[in-house]
Amino acid sequence: MAQARPLPRICIALGFPELDRLMEHARREAEAGESFLEFRLDYLEHPERGAVAIRGFLEQYPDCIVLATCRRHQNRGKFNGSIEEEMRVLDVAVTAGAQAVDVEIESAEPGAAKLSLFRGRARLIVSYHNYEATPQLDTLLSRMTHIPADGYKIVTTARKPSDYGRVLTLAKAHPRTPLVVLAMGELGFPSRVLSAAFGGMYTYAAPTATQGTAAGQVCARQLRHLYRVDKLSRSSKIYGVVADPVRHSISPAVHNRAFQYRRIEAVYLPFLVAPAQMRDFFGLAERLPVAGFSVTIPHKQKILRYLDVVDPLARRIGAVNTVWRKAGKWRGTNTDAAGVTVPLANQMRLHNASVLIVGNGGAARSAACALSDAGARIALVGRNADRVRSLAKICGAEALLAEQLPERHFDALVHATPLGMYPHVNECFFSGRIPADVVFDMVYNPLETELTRRAREQGKTVIRGMQMFIEQAVRQFETWTGQPAPRSQMEKAALEALSCIT
Repeated sequence: MAQARPLPRICIALGFPELDRLMEHARREAEAGESFLEFRLDYLEHPERGAVAIRGFLEQYPDCIVLATCRRHQNRGKFNGSIEEEMRVLDVAVTAGAQAVDVEIESAEPGAAKLSLFRGRARLIVSYHNYEATPQLDTLLSRMTHIPADGYKIVTTARKPSDYGRVLTLAKAHPRTPLVVLAMGELGFPSRVLSAAFGGMYTYAAPTATQGTAAGQVCARQLRHLYRVDKLSRSSKIYGVVADPVRHSISPAVHNRAFQYRRIEAVYLPFLVAPAQMRDFFGLAERLPVAGFSVTIPHKQKILRYLDVVDPLARRIGAVNTVWRKAGKWRGTNTDAAGVTVPLANQMRLHNASVLIVGNGGAARSAACALSDAGARIALVGRNADRVRSLAKICGAEALLAEQLPERHFDALVHATPLGMYPHVNECFFSGRIPADVVFDMVYNPLETELTRRAREQGKTVIRGMQMFIEQAVRQFETWTGQPAPRSQMEKAALEALSCIT
């Protein structure tokens, strides 16, 4: 009987307008080892042809499970037929061997009598989709469970972090009800990773090398190998990076590789948090719960107000990039400082060295405070002279104008602005001579920036931003876990992730 066979944790959603493409991608996923595939028959001009084609596919790949869906356009699908026609297409699919069908609640309620077509022949999933927001979920679940089914799928849109927190905890709060719970969009992405660990039946993934059928879907390979969805459980620790934007962060690749190498049951996620949503995120972090997280643009300074304990250096810098929870309190530190001093100290003696820092934001402030504490003599320059002077007073540094630089020379230069960062790779603060012997660019994407390229041409010693990134990430990992970080593995993961972005 179909219901006796357990469902895999990942379902590949296949939605293509041509039957040939649908079958090509289905075969490709099956050959790659994926065994649970959703056929979005409503994407096809002739859905019944797709339903019939399921038979031939399952004859070729008998270990696969096919979930058939034919969502009507009134419910954000692409099928223009009636509810009766939708049920007929799904009946053809089940006759052809589909082991499960997805019927949206808007069709299931008026067509409840017709659902008996599927009982005993295939799993029936009753689904709800909200493309605008996340409604009151207990009321919704009560409505859905009035229809007997083998599973209930609730997919909403996250507008703030707590939205996907509510979606996830719904599954945890109803362990006896078979649920599929997800929040769409980039903001809701963590729910796609954590859904099954919180008690959901399965999650959805996009086909390899193509777009999925919903916002926020990523390919199964990423879910399995980067986030290790198959190995997550309710006891897995949750970490992540809090940023806006966060999509291109390489931190998940780096820290998940480190967790895997050290055999730590944990996952590191990208948390998209808008500046006005930090308080809401902390509510989510306590609910999940989150054990710790990295902090980057634009939150490093504002996050201090939400922390219970901040170490003295981070307090002096006025910025935190590492947060963890201990004894019920949120604690913060700044590992960016070591990310600057350690690579520089490997090249030169910092005490009494002259260092020019380019920039006047949080990164420049971290570098200035850390290097000043190491005994270096600091000078600051940037595009905003007023902010440079203000930072110089705080750090006890010399404030310079760009036009003064041709007459000066320094032991080292630390570039602490986004100039030259991907995708604006041709930008550089210096148009001619670089006034230092050692040039340290904090930008790590791309690996070779316009500044470091010019520095090499001028015979300078170059320190790439990747060295800083790895140093601060190593210290974050050790702060969170108490274990030595696998530095070489983390660096390898960072380089691989960068190659995918650029």
